[in-house]
Amino acid sequence: MVRRDTIDGGRWPLHVRMTVGVAAGIVAGTIAHAWLAGDPRLESLLRWVVRPVGQLFLRALFMLVLPLVVSALALGVARLGDLRALGRVGLRTLVYTVTVSAIAVLLGVGLANLLQPGVGLSEDAKARLLEGAAERAAGIAQAPSRAGMDLLVQIVPSNPVKAAAEGDMLAVMFFALMLGIGLAMVRTDGARALESALEGLYDVAMRLIRMILAVAPWGVAALLFAVTADVGWEVLIQLARYVGVVVLALATHQFVVYPIVLRTVGKTSPRAFFRAVQPAMATAFSTASSNASLPTALEVAEDRLLLPPHIARFVLTIGATANQNGTALFEGVTVLFLAQVYGVELSVAQQFTVVAISVLGGIGTAGVPAGSIPVVAMILGLVGVPPEGIGLVLGVDRFLDMCRTTLNVTGDLAAAVVVSRLSAGDRPA
Repeated sequence: MVRRDTIDGGRWPLHVRMTVGVAAGIVAGTIAHAWLAGDPRLESLLRWVVRPVGQLFLRALFMLVLPLVVSALALGVARLGDLRALGRVGLRTLVYTVTVSAIAVLLGVGLANLLQPGVGLSEDAKARLLEGAAERAAGIAQAPSRAGMDLLVQIVPSNPVKAAAEGDMLAVMFFALMLGIGLAMVRTDGARALESALEGLYDVAMRLIRMILAVAPWGVAALLFAVTADVGWEVLIQLARYVGVVVLALATHQFVVYPIVLRTVGKTSPRAFFRAVQPAMATAFSTASSNASLPTALEVAEDRLLLPPHIARFVLTIGATANQNGTALFEGVTVLFLAQVYGVELSVAQQFTVVAISVLGGIGTAGVPAGSIPVVAMILGLVGVPPEGIGLVLGVDRFLDMCRTTLNVTGDLAAAVVVSRLSAGDRPA
C-alpha cells in the first residue's frame, strides 16, 4: 500500500516532470549534435550554460550524500534497539545482495554467450572507436580497484574524516555502522543527545533534498543535453549489438527477476512497487549515480512505499554502494564482449571467475558515475583480455551507466521491501 508522493509538488508529479526533462535533454542534444557539431557556439553554450547547470544539480545532490549516509545509517542501526536484530537484518541484506547480484551476472553472461555481441566487429571500427580514447583507457586501466582482502582491510577507516574527504563511501559507511552500534549499546543522556542531533541532521538534509528536487527536471535536461550534444548517436550505432545485449539483460532483470522476488519473497505487488519508485528510477537514470540517488530513494521508501524507517535507512544506505546488481551485470557482459572482440576464448572456469569477481565488484564499486570502469579493467587483465580495450566502450558508457544505475537503485528499494517483510517480527516497539 502506497500513498501520494509528498515531494512532487506543482501541477505534474515529479516523475512526469523529470521524464519530460529527460526527453527534452535527449531530443535537444541530438538535434544540436546533428546541426552544430563542432560549432563554437555550441561549445560555448555547453561550457558556460549547460554543463554548469547540470554540474550544480549533481553537486547539490552529492553535497547531501555524506550527512545522509552518516545520519541515516547510524540512526537505522541505533533504532533497531536489539543488536541481534541488526545481525539478522544485516545477514538478510547480505544474502539478498549476493544472491540477486549472482543471478544478474549469470543472466548477463548467458545472454552475451548466446547473442555474441563482440563477434564480427571490423578492425576499422575498432580502430576508430579507440582513436582518441587510448590515453583515457590507459589511465582507467591503471586506476586502483579493491577486492578480496584489500577490500576487507580498507573498509575499516584509519581516519573517518579523511575517508569522507576522499569520498571512500564504504569506509564512511563502516564508521556510520559502528556509530550506530555504539548508540544502540550506550544508553546515557549524552548518547541520546547525539542520537537526537543525528535525527536533526537527517531531517534538515531531507528538507534540503526537497528543495533540490524542485528544480531536478532542469538539472536532468542539462545533463542529458550535454551528453547527447557531445556524442550524438554515432557511437551508439557502432556498438548497437553490445548496447542491446546489456539493455536486454538489465531489462530482463528489472522486469522479470525483481517482480518474481517481490511477489514471492516480499509479498508485494510489482505493479504498485514500480509505480511508487518512479521518482527514484528517474533520478538514477539522469544522474547515473547510486549515491546521488540515495536521497530520493530514502524519500520514496518512507513516503511512498511506507517501509519502516530503521530498515529502509539501513538497507538503502548499505545498498547505495554494496547492492549494485546492474553494475555487476554490466561488468560481466562487458568482459565477455571485449573478449569476443579480441578473439580471446574464455573457458567455463574463467567465466565463473568473471561472475564471482563481478559480484564482488558490484559490492566494492563506488556509487558514482563510471565507478565500475576500473573494476572492468582489472577483470580484463585477470582473464587475459587487453585492458586498453575498455576504450571501446567509453563512448557508450554514460548511457549504459544511466541504465545500470536505474537497476541498482530499483534493486536497493526491492531489497528494502524484501528485508522489511522478512524482518517484520524484529521491528522495535
